[in-house]
Amino acid sequence: MPMVLIHANPFDRRLWLYQVAHFSTWFKVISIDIRGYGRSDKPANEFSILDMAEDVLGVCEDLEIDEAVLMGASVGSGIALLLGLERPELFRAIVLVGGGSGGMNFDRRIDGYGNLGVARYHREHLHDLVAPQFARSRLGAYLLDRFAEVGPSLSGAAIAQIFRARAALDMSARLPSLAVPTLVVNGEFDISLDDGRKTASLIPNAVHRILPGTGHACCIEDPAGFDEIVAAYLRAERLLT
Repeated sequence: MPMVLIHANPFDRRLWLYQVAHFSTWFKVISIDIRGYGRSDKPANEFSILDMAEDVLGVCEDLEIDEAVLMGASVGSGIALLLGLERPELFRAIVLVGGGSGGMNFDRRIDGYGNLGVARYHREHLHDLVAPQFARSRLGAYLLDRFAEVGPSLSGAAIAQIFRARAALDMSARLPSLAVPTLVVNGEFDISLDDGRKTASLIPNAVHRILPGTGHACCIEDPAGFDEIVAAYLRAERLLT
């Protein structure tokens, strides 16, 4: 079965490098660069989270995927949540990482990327999203530097538009109708921990887990702990043996 991964702002598909390595034992893993990142287009025109969800569906159609486990982080979790609501027949389970369902205030991020630009703001944003001890560690500094070094290839205007799109969409009222089994994971120091709790409380039978010692990007900060949570959930759903 495929596992489709949708990364967070301001990372790219490499946010899931540990999960690709691990879960490819059981799944065909597809890690997508959302628009604005990696090898995907970097449009600065207006677009919506629905447009970004259609991008993911386009990948699934190209790869002839008719069922999958879907996992998204931050803005990627918003895209995953919308896909679960709009196309529940395609997904056997959804894992939401460091995200919520509501419209959010991203004025600081929009100003940072729109006015300061990627070169000045990207590294600061990356460090904001992880626990301080991770950023100070040798491995953490190395990994964050790898994301920061791609800054010259990114468009601040495109990244700012991703934040505008996410801020404009509130799915909270629709969550009681979500029929796809859902796991919500937050780091202990996650800036969206309260939003994660609220989201999990509104989805029927959703499971919420908190990963100690990590921040918003918990899947790369403690991959062993994160993967253990996800694997246990997928086993409980009989999607992993």
